[in-house]
Amino acid sequence: MAHPYHHALSSAKKWGGTAEDFLSLHSWFDESKLITADFRHRALRHHAEGIFMAERFFGHVMTISTGRVVPVRLIGEQHVREDLGFIPGFADWIKAIRPEPWMGRAMALHRLLDPFEVDAA
Repeated sequence: MAHPYHHALSSAKKWGGTAEDFLSLHSWFDESKLITADFRHRALRHHAEGIFMAERFFGHVMTISTGRVVPVRLIGEQHVREDLGFIPGFADWIKAIRPEPWMGRAMALHRLLDPFEVDAA
């Protein structure tokens, strides 16, 4: 499992600048290690939708220390490819999750609420 710094070094080699120019973005992809410190953390951001989410957090482009403008999406794609070898969709991760009974257990809330008691505010 690559450390964000190593991904950042790879980005600097590819687009110029320094590892520090890219470290915050690569760290964002791997922040989910706070939840689970094994490969499963990647299910949260290591997919096509996660790459587009990175654009919402970091903007469409980053200006690195050399003045070069680099698309955030390309950096995100690099990160995911380095970790997985390809860019999956979120659906690819979901298909790999084994359903457990508790995951589908939900209250029939509509049966518990009297529509005449609910404030229509």
